[in-house]
Amino acid sequence: MLRTHTCGELKIADIAKNVTLCGWIQRSRDLGGMTFIDLRDRYGITQLVFNMDNAAALCQQARQLGREFVLNIEGTVTERSNKNSKMPTGDIEITVSAITVLNTAKTPPFTIEDATDGGDELRMKYRYLDLRRNVNKTNLELRHKMSVETRNYLHEQQFLEIETPYLIKSTPEGARDFVVPSRMNPGQFYALPQSPQTFKQLLMVAGYDRYFQIVRCFRDEDLRADRQPEFTQIDCEMSFVTRDDILETFEGLTKHLFKKMKDIRFDSFPRISYDEAMQRFGSDKPDIRFEMEFTELNNALKGKNFKVFDDAELVVGICAKECAFYTRKQLDELTEFVRKPQVGANGMVYVKYSDDGSFASSVSKFYTDDDFHALAELMGALPGDLMLILAGAAEKTRKALCELRLEMGSRLGLRASDVFRPLWVIDFPLLEWDDETRRYYAKHHPFTAPKPKDIPLLETNPAAVKANAYDLVINGVEIGGGSIRIHNKDLQKKMFAILGFTEQDAQNQFGFLMNAFEYGAPPHGGIAFGFDRFCAVFGGSDSIRDYIAFPKNNSGRDVMIDSPSEIAEQQLNELNIKIR
Repeated sequence: MLRTHTCGELKIADIAKNVTLCGWIQRSRDLGGMTFIDLRDRYGITQLVFNMDNAAALCQQARQLGREFVLNIEGTVTERSNKNSKMPTGDIEITVSAITVLNTAKTPPFTIEDATDGGDELRMKYRYLDLRRNVNKTNLELRHKMSVETRNYLHEQQFLEIETPYLIKSTPEGARDFVVPSRMNPGQFYALPQSPQTFKQLLMVAGYDRYFQIVRCFRDEDLRADRQPEFTQIDCEMSFVTRDDILETFEGLTKHLFKKMKDIRFDSFPRISYDEAMQRFGSDKPDIRFEMEFTELNNALKGKNFKVFDDAELVVGICAKECAFYTRKQLDELTEFVRKPQVGANGMVYVKYSDDGSFASSVSKFYTDDDFHALAELMGALPGDLMLILAGAAEKTRKALCELRLEMGSRLGLRASDVFRPLWVIDFPLLEWDDETRRYYAKHHPFTAPKPKDIPLLETNPAAVKANAYDLVINGVEIGGGSIRIHNKDLQKKMFAILGFTEQDAQNQFGFLMNAFEYGAPPHGGIAFGFDRFCAVFGGSDSIRDYIAFPKNNSGRDVMIDSPSEIAEQQLNELNIKIR
């Protein structure tokens, strides 16, 4: 080894030791007869000291070194006269006796500090420099520790980690596939897996009753803060289990991670149905760190000659506690917020319930104080509270009020990143109807089993069928989702038929799975966690990019290596691909 110690481990007990360190120059300070260098590696920073009085040549050499030069130094550990309690190595410094420059460095395009001056695109272009910053090092360490603890827990639960293929068959359901041309099979293509779904089901048929994999997956979809074209799942499957067995096992994994990573312990996670989540929060991934639940107001507010409410399919509101002090400017800001295209409401009605018991509202001319008192009682509002109301088409209005609820939660400081509220959302619809294509689509995927009592409804009322499916939600983020799977060939055929597959289509795309079901498929189910999202929630971030070593930007590009890029004509010819 070129070093005896790292830059983060030397303490007061090491005084008088002769040591060798390697690292990068974080910063350098010339103070007359003294020069100080902060030497950084992955483990921390150690201060180096050079004195003109007894090592003038060495001190002059140190003053010629620039930021991010890579050094090997030898020296003696001494006690610092001016200690730094904020650094683990702040009690000591190294009196340097020899320097070897292992490599020089250009001046970085941004400062490599926690509070950097580099913008997103610049830091993405020089990601290898950005990764030197402590914030990114901490994020990747968290990710590593979570993967280790995940494996530890699942190993103790007798799961086997089994790798599945990356070059698979393309299927049209779900998000778009990334496809890979086959040189040896002209005109044919592999797809990169959106998940190992069918392979883990085949492993259940094969008798490997507890499988997991921390696996890379790929989806060619529009990007946002919590999506990347390539991402990582904790992918799991179990045989001979019920839904509750799976929830208990993976609630256990989540509790294990919280205990090990955050020293936080939980009782049992609450469970609410999809229908209840939509009714109370307007979302199938509700943030339950704060209340502000929905109150349906059709009976209370319709029939008073206010056309907006009278013509609406749904009138619904939330109560913001102790917000009656909101000014007209603040209320106008909220109205503009709900009118944003991504929120989608036409407007907002407010009712202030003042501390003196009086009411002020944007619709006062249509409603009496008695009406407002009844409204306050219905919404659980007290003097000092603010009631916010939206109206319109039911689905659209619930979505808009959900966004308004989250906005209010953020404004009131009710969504602290160090507070965690996990829950299970269960009993999703099995299918969703698309008016444009006039067909049903699977709410999760085509292999999700209906709840047993609803199977007869597949013939008469498919839209009413509930899935034996479940999502784990933490702080309004869907962390994982799964289901009990269909393991009966006839039921799987029926499901494909409802989804609009012909028998030939089903055989062409999923015949291998259907055939496997004829050889003794056990009852089975599973779950997949978005590992990047899991890390982001634990780290208190909204963006999964912060927890991926080399992420893509919002256009799906890696600006560091300039990918995707064109390829040589010779390669295209070998793949039988012609670019128009």
